[in-house]
Amino acid sequence: MIGGRDLFLGLCGLILAGSLSASPACAEDGNVFSNLFKFGGTTVPPSQAQSLDPPYCPPVEVAENGAAYRILAGSDVRTQYSVGRLARECARRQDGSVTVKVGVEANVLLGPKGAPGRFDVPVTIQIRHEGKVVASRVERSTVVVAPGEAQGFTTIVAEELTVPPAAAEDYDITVGVGSSKGTGEKAAAKPRRRKPAVAAEPASGGDAAQ
Repeated sequence: MIGGRDLFLGLCGLILAGSLSASPACAEDGNVFSNLFKFGGTTVPPSQAQSLDPPYCPPVEVAENGAAYRILAGSDVRTQYSVGRLARECARRQDGSVTVKVGVEANVLLGPKGAPGRFDVPVTIQIRHEGKVVASRVERSTVVVAPGEAQGFTTIVAEELTVPPAAAEDYDITVGVGSSKGTGEKAAAKPRRRKPAVAAEPASGGDAAQ
């Protein structure tokens, strides 16, 4: 003998197959079966993240005065740091922001007064929107110039920089060798000159003592 529940499920199965018209009870229970068919369970799974449009990802540019950083010895170049090949990768987030990864090849070249050794190379990476810096990072890498060699190379892959949603469709990526406060050529240090002492003015007033 077919039980009431089995008969009910059987009728609902026929309804789902289109053989009978649905009653409210069967329509409600049929939603459960629809979920089983579609999702493999009795409940609807959380909605999956929709695929995001490719982000705006401008090419990396060399910052003004950021192509080379020179250390001088008198009027001669001791060492020059410079920027080589550049690369970037951008990804859009659900909140509308964009993350940017930047790769930089840096070079150390010995000048006439230079000597082999280990050199700490700072590279500044900035994200700018309408001329203003919205994200910035200084990455450092060590370059070894071996004895008998005139130059050495290093590759820097910076951690992600985040572009806020308001700037995600219009921003620039710039790279410069050196710190953000001092890219470009660095002159040799000059000794400070002490200001000459200022002679005290004679006191004004009455006559000198007799």
